Amino acid sequence: MAKRFTLGSKERLKSRKQIEQLFKDGKSFVHFPYRIYFQTSNATEKDAALQFGVGVSAKLFKKAVDRNRIKRLTREAWRLQKNELAELVNQKNSRLNVFFIFTGKELPDYKFVFDKIGSGIKKIKDKCGIAKADS
Repeated sequence: MAKRFTLGSKERLKSRKQIEQLFKDGKSFVHFPYRIYFQTSNATEKDAALQFGVGVSAKLFKKAVDRNRIKRLTREAWRLQKNELAELVNQKNSRLNVFFIFTGKELPDYKFVFDKIGSGIKKIKDKCGIAKADS
């Protein structure tokens, strides 16, 4: 079966309560130009196993057009690279909430964002301890 590269509404981290808990109790690290927050928990039936959110500071990017462009690029890079991480989370029967905050000072291009999201996902796997034993 072909892999599905989607980012549906169930996969987006939208709950204010979950986001606040992620920032309060979750772990974080800096992977320039992103600060990445993540939190694992036990799986529940109603939500997707892997949920994702992205934010950009209005202080650094005054124009909404620029903030939205960065968020759009980040979501697209995540959508194309998240499948391996989602499979690992499902195998472990747990949940993973991830939130990327863009902290760079200038507008990035897509290739740069794609590379950074990919290496950020690898770092999340290492820090969560959900990386495959054979890799």
